[in-house]
Amino acid sequence: MNQRAKRVVLSTLTTVVAAASLTLATTTQASAIDKVPCSSGEFLQIDIHPTHGPTQPLCYANAGTLEFARGWWITKISTGNNRVQWHGDGRWQPDTPINKWTVFTWPNHPGGVSVTGIRIL
Repeated sequence: MNQRAKRVVLSTLTTVVAAASLTLATTTQASAIDKVPCSSGEFLQIDIHPTHGPTQPLCYANAGTLEFARGWWITKISTGNNRVQWHGDGRWQPDTPINKWTVFTWPNHPGGVSVTGIRIL
């Protein structure tokens, strides 16, 4: 291989490696909230009820955000080993996340509150 061809190949490889390392360095780790069986108090448990239906518990693990369909109401949040916020009225609430091992209810709203998302931190 002649000298010019070697330089072109080396330059191309250097560019590819630099681009790949930049991509790897700037990629953030994805986090995904997962639905799990309600078999352990360590997980986030929310008690929800659709507009027309009975209350049911749902449990989640791992950090992340989950959006809910409209018409769901939450009556209770048990955080387990998680810090949690819910999205309602256009913002994440409460401003300071609910601490681990906390049961959170809305005594002034016995039917719960309308929530559009939940976030495990």
